[in-house]
Amino acid sequence: MSELLSRIGSPSDVRALPEEALPLLCQELREDIISICGRVGGHLGASLGAVELIVALHRVFHSPQDALLFDVGHQTYAHKLLTGRRDRMHTLRHAGGIAPFLDPRESPHDALLAGHSCTAVSAALGVLEGRRQQGHRGHVVAVLGDGGLTGALHLKGSTTRGSSLPLVVVLNDNQMSISANVGAIPALLRTREARDFFEGLGFTYLGPVDGHDLPALIRALREARASSRPVVVHALTLKGKGFPPAEADAQTRGHAMGPYEWRDGKLVRSRGGQRTFSEAFAAVLEDAMARDPRVVAVTPAMLEGSALNALKARFPDRVHDVGIAEQHAVTFSAGLAMAGARPVCCIYSTFLQRAYDQIIHDVCLPGLPVVFAVDRAGLVGADGATHQGTYDVASLRPLPDLHLWSPMVGEDRRPCWTPPWRRRTPPSSASHAARCRPCPKDWARVRCRCGGSLAASRGAAPAHVGDVGAFGHRRAGGRAGRARLERVGCALRFASG
Repeated sequence: MSELLSRIGSPSDVRALPEEALPLLCQELREDIISICGRVGGHLGASLGAVELIVALHRVFHSPQDALLFDVGHQTYAHKLLTGRRDRMHTLRHAGGIAPFLDPRESPHDALLAGHSCTAVSAALGVLEGRRQQGHRGHVVAVLGDGGLTGALHLKGSTTRGSSLPLVVVLNDNQMSISANVGAIPALLRTREARDFFEGLGFTYLGPVDGHDLPALIRALREARASSRPVVVHALTLKGKGFPPAEADAQTRGHAMGPYEWRDGKLVRSRGGQRTFSEAFAAVLEDAMARDPRVVAVTPAMLEGSALNALKARFPDRVHDVGIAEQHAVTFSAGLAMAGARPVCCIYSTFLQRAYDQIIHDVCLPGLPVVFAVDRAGLVGADGATHQGTYDVASLRPLPDLHLWSPMVGEDRRPCWTPPWRRRTPPSSASHAARCRPCPKDWARVRCRCGGSLAASRGAAPAHVGDVGAFGHRRAGGRAGRARLERVGCALRFASG
């Protein structure tokens, strides 16, 4: 029974608690988060690791007068519970319910729409400058977690040294994105050089601080709040803290778990036997990598989400995780293609938006043989508006010599991936939604001129994308139609789920 948490309706209630009550509040927050994710699923690991940090932030700063900008929003379930949304948390990740990330329209305590990573420092500097110009008071805090500092946008924002605005950056350093962080910066953060790194960027450095030691966190945050200069508070945390199955998960520390339940002291996860499109694609890609040593995979910190862990174990030198750096992932793929490799850039639809210029300038205009495996295409449900894959067709269709494929069922994956391996150019994009569907018995299979195979319902014409291509179909008692390609490639998209 969360007796203490039930009395918290706003951050002012947190500040009113006696200090000795704060550990119990943290315990009850963890119990609530574990219970909520057990019922509806969600981003468990990051939120469990940030409990003490969020309690300390609301103890020291006065939201919403002080703006707290979280990066990214999946570390913020404790923040939601402390800002008047506890009675609706059971609606998390449901239509009309609590947003899966942060949304200023949902609460004045959500200062930043926080679905994509690496945005908080730039936004916080803008908020500080805007407040200065308009004579508004209040502190601005950027809370970076789950690999946020690995992104170039944060580094660009951190090197804006033209002013001495008192930006507070809180680094929730758990050494993880979804999977373990990669690159030089995460390694540097756990050495004595971390101080030199941040001070070289113009920040006062406070830390490292044990991110689960409330008194130490509160002292550091109060010192940062009193400063008139930019400050970094470096907090070391454990993703998944307080939930043994998450702590024992070496790959993601319980990044996205649930629904689940405890039975006789054991975790029982509720998951259907349905194969995901990501898994179907990974099987085809693994086949291609085994046959052709030129084929390599590139992903921006999505090894787990794009089902590439097994490929990384089998081909450690040919699967490249470049961190939260989508622009780099695309241009790195272009460089691989220039050198004669056959790169497959595995990237979520929502994150592909961040590398649009690189797709045009670095891949399409030179006509390089890069394949984009666009994961989570279409409406992907529970992750909300920031993660829907609804813009890829509109943005990719106009690009020169880009073949756009959209398999409808899992068994379409292999034939749709055959043409890229046969061609030197141009680039191709294969978009896929979250889960496979078995092909219904009353659906005919139609082969495109370019070698692909897609499903079409008997008796009804399937949807097609504008005037890019029309798709033949078999009517009851009729003969199979043929796909007509009106441009250089097959650009077809079907509803899938």
